[in-house]
Amino acid sequence: MRRSGFGTTRLFELFRQHFHVTPADALIAARLTAAKALLTQEPTSSAPDRAPSILEVGQRAGFESASAFHQHFRRVTGLTPNAYRDLTPSRSFTVALPEGYSLPYLRRALTRDVHSVTERSDGDRYRAVVQLRAGPALLELQLSSTAVAVEVNGSAIEAHGIVAGLLGLEQDAGAFARLAAKLGLPRLIAGRPELRISQTPTVFEGLVWAIIGQQINFVFACQLKRRLILRIGREFGDGLHAPPLPAEVAALEPADLIALKFSRSKADYLISTARMIVEGSLDLEALRHGSATRAARTLLAVRGLGPWSVNYLMMRALGFPDCVPLGDTGVTSGLQALLHLDERPDVEATRRLMAMFSPYRSLATAHLWQFNQPVPA
Repeated sequence: MRRSGFGTTRLFELFRQHFHVTPADALIAARLTAAKALLTQEPTSSAPDRAPSILEVGQRAGFESASAFHQHFRRVTGLTPNAYRDLTPSRSFTVALPEGYSLPYLRRALTRDVHSVTERSDGDRYRAVVQLRAGPALLELQLSSTAVAVEVNGSAIEAHGIVAGLLGLEQDAGAFARLAAKLGLPRLIAGRPELRISQTPTVFEGLVWAIIGQQINFVFACQLKRRLILRIGREFGDGLHAPPLPAEVAALEPADLIALKFSRSKADYLISTARMIVEGSLDLEALRHGSATRAARTLLAVRGLGPWSVNYLMMRALGFPDCVPLGDTGVTSGLQALLHLDERPDVEATRRLMAMFSPYRSLATAHLWQFNQPVPA
């Protein structure tokens, strides 16, 4: 703090503004990342037969006690440190859900796209083809009220990261529920205090949807996404297809997508952005590990990405907790109903009204999306 030249309060505010978390939260996240690396590291030549104990892992990662290590680790992973270590040779694992987890809303999120050819849901069984480093793999989830059983025909470590994102385990739903109550708006979270934002399996999948979905209705956007995946033609089996990779989209020409009923601008934006990724001028994965300010600045510089697309992508794919997709009709209609406004707020009014939910505006957005919707069975 002394080196920064700022007082405690100002430093705290700036950290929240640029990283969307407190310094303490950022430190815990860094320690958990270090702990995961230690738990899965390969044996060294100096100690070929001895992996560090769980206690040693917690200490080396910077946790002050074993209980604090276990508590934080289980909260954001749904696994004990021992269970996480056992992922390395495994193809199946079970993730514990937080108490009161809003499972019906997860089901709704996973079944939202009825036109999808990359995923399929049957009751509490969810199957999806996901892109891992070694190639596409089938991910299967069996949902229950307390846990999610997972099977994958690939790296369980990578699959766990995807599942934790789908479940929104790193999001502080409890803190947002307390904020809503403090603001006198308990009806915003009524029946779903543990609602989480289901993250996209990869940042590129979120980017594809952000470009396709802007300024058109949801059903047509789903159809365009389906046509894109079928056009690339990477069938995985049992009627499922692998999500497209940047190189596959970059190899297309705008005319290929215009023939699928894409507008010329969407076709151009999607292909040109994929080519930026392939060429290395846009590193989507690096945006996960920097500040929200840098992520927003980088994405806004991409042709075809406006404030709505950028904030949606930061929420759904990068996991930043204090974003608002300004101009989103679900947000504005939710605010109108929640606050009993005479008309839907415009962009500036939305920005002003959503400020009260900071630093949890992403979760506020998720609740506003559900506010006017029927309660899922």
